[in-house]
Amino acid sequence: MTLSKEFMNRGISQLAGEDRRRSQRVVIRIPIMLEMSENGQTVRIPACTSSVNSHGAIVVSPRALGADAKVALVNERTREKIDCRVTRAPRECSGGSLIPVEFSSASPNFWHITFPVEGWKPVEN
Repeated sequence: MTLSKEFMNRGISQLAGEDRRRSQRVVIRIPIMLEMSENGQTVRIPACTSSVNSHGAIVVSPRALGADAKVALVNERTREKIDCRVTRAPRECSGGSLIPVEFSSASPNFWHITFPVEGWKPVEN
């Protein structure tokens, strides 16, 4: 198997991150609303998830948020709300910014999906 130069440059760090992940990540698009306070006003930012896990999500947002920003994330399907923080600086993507958020505490039922069992890996061809 030959690995591309791009994979060699970025893929290794992603694999290492997968090994360190606290819970299984599921790629799924779920509509959400990010809520935060700015100058005493509540700001609502419509967004969606790129992937989710029991501890948070990667969010696609039209607006970038700085690392350590405190936000409330509202699951638009259920109207449930959970407090989060942005774990690192966002990355630009075609839909805006990819923002990693972490729940204030693990909440495996927040997304109302079934996660793969611990240690599950896809079969490689």
